[in-house]
Amino acid sequence: MPVITKRATEIFNQSSPLTSPLESSEFVTGGTAPQAGAGAQLVPLHGGVDEPPAHVAIIMDGNGRWAKSRGLPRIAGHREGSRAVRRTVEAAIESGVRWLTIYAFSSENWRRPVTEILDLTGLLRRYLRTEVAELKQNGVRLRVIGDRTRFDVDIQADIEAAERETAANGRLNLTIALSYGARAEIAAAARAAAAAVSAGILDPGELNEQTFVKFLATAGMPDPDLIIRTSGEQRLSNFLLWKAAYAELVFLNVLWPDFDQSHFAAALAEFSRRERRFGARAD
Repeated sequence: MPVITKRATEIFNQSSPLTSPLESSEFVTGGTAPQAGAGAQLVPLHGGVDEPPAHVAIIMDGNGRWAKSRGLPRIAGHREGSRAVRRTVEAAIESGVRWLTIYAFSSENWRRPVTEILDLTGLLRRYLRTEVAELKQNGVRLRVIGDRTRFDVDIQADIEAAERETAANGRLNLTIALSYGARAEIAAAARAAAAAVSAGILDPGELNEQTFVKFLATAGMPDPDLIIRTSGEQRLSNFLLWKAAYAELVFLNVLWPDFDQSHFAAALAEFSRRERRFGARAD
């Protein structure tokens, strides 16, 4: 059976969708948005209740600039960036966030020099082999989205093992986007939907947003409420384009290796100041 048709069959046979620097810490936009710092506190939502966003997604940017500003090789920035990931996971747990998605390696990143790719995949190996035990202990479920087949076989096996070993956890759902591109995700979903129609599994008249989303790699994941991007850049860079339709965007003037709990808290505070209407009128 062709792979796409097989995937389409699996989707419809399941009862649930697939889950398969700027050194300043000021916000780039937001006017009176709070600065990150030790005193950063969550601002009550409009209902007067301290409630964090259910799903926070982060575009981790600025490792190379962090290293360059210190006269260090790029790998030093990536190493320090991996420590920022640990701090962020801890901050998400402490804040009560249930879903955290981080953009670790885009499909476009394969165009980087071979030496940097080797450094990055080496760090990925180390993360998967040294952090999973702690993730499991802390109740974190790890999942990976993206084209994992482009990685070496041992890394693919490590990913599968990490997903399997943390599958029963539910305190925090940590999704790592690796070799991921949202346009490719949507195109693959379109092919799978077309295959389902061709195989007679799906009636074309029943294809709508609710059925199409089941074919996405991010199926089963709630839409992100908040997307944070570090380093001062203000773009999505092919990240979660379908899911990001109504996400609040916060851009921070901090390089990813310097990102810590105070920056996370400041971003959540800015989120709590936003009025989310999802296309409706406030009155």
